Amino acid sequence: MSVKPAPAPFAGPFALATLSDSDGPAFPALVTPDEHVVDLRAALGDDRLTVRHLLEDWAAVLPRLRSLADDGSAERRPLAGFRVHAPVEPRQVFQSGANYRQHVIDLHVAHKAPGDDRPEAERRAEAAEIMDRRAEQDLPYVFIGLPSAITGPYDDVVLPAWAEKPDWELELAAVIGRPAYRVSVEEALEHVAGYTIANDLTDRATVFRRDMPQIGTDWLRSKNAPGFTPLGPWLVPRDSLADPGDLRLTLKLNGETMQDESTKDMIFDLARMVSYASQSARLLPGDVVLTGSPAGNGMHWGRLLRDGDVMDGSITGLGVQRTRCVAEVTP
Repeated sequence: MSVKPAPAPFAGPFALATLSDSDGPAFPALVTPDEHVVDLRAALGDDRLTVRHLLEDWAAVLPRLRSLADDGSAERRPLAGFRVHAPVEPRQVFQSGANYRQHVIDLHVAHKAPGDDRPEAERRAEAAEIMDRRAEQDLPYVFIGLPSAITGPYDDVVLPAWAEKPDWELELAAVIGRPAYRVSVEEALEHVAGYTIANDLTDRATVFRRDMPQIGTDWLRSKNAPGFTPLGPWLVPRDSLADPGDLRLTLKLNGETMQDESTKDMIFDLARMVSYASQSARLLPGDVVLTGSPAGNGMHWGRLLRDGDVMDGSITGLGVQRTRCVAEVTP
């Protein structure tokens, strides 16, 4: 079961989505601001088409999509009644940690080491100094997530029985449209097809390995449970958003605002993040690059996710996703 909000407006004349009806397979769709859908399998003459296929030929496909959005001759059906899936199935998911200044400072305070009894102000000052040093050295923090953690923007999120401190992290996500390997900061955004919304759920209790503290973080355990990355609803083309460095991210928990911050607070902007990831890995069309989450997570509020919670996450020009938390039923 899912809880689906009324469709929220997105920037530009169209967005991409992956949809299905009650008895059919998922298909790539062009969605218009008036909440109508063009089935791109029929419009482009390929029954096996997916959004990732479109991204693999993005430079040629984009003008055709613009024409379809302008042309009223293609069959359009109401969006209502379709199930909305994650807009793309990536082969790789690149996640970013510690990329919003205030968020990092809050986490630094919340995750104090055992025996660290220094005043909070001193630990905050230490975190700020660390962030300044990272920015100067141009060292983003990027790690790998699993595509199997991705779920739809309105699907229920199952909280595993073992997750003691499940938390939310609303993030701007970039979707790659051209292979990127060792690209410069200046050319990085040319490899981005568009943007969408991600909620990078994290179990705070398993972020660090207690059996081997010296080994550091355990992102497999803490971030990659099935459905821990709600994605979507729309893939909005890059040229529909004037500046990804000035978007508002807002997450509400049961109607109460918990995160409300601009991407201006990023330590490393999107171009630097894509460029940095590409220095080590080859980014492929359809891959997703998450860019970190702003202040206001559950650890900051002292309120973690539990059964029945509903999260609404929105980003300027990208719509809104709504997911309900459901406790895992164990035998």
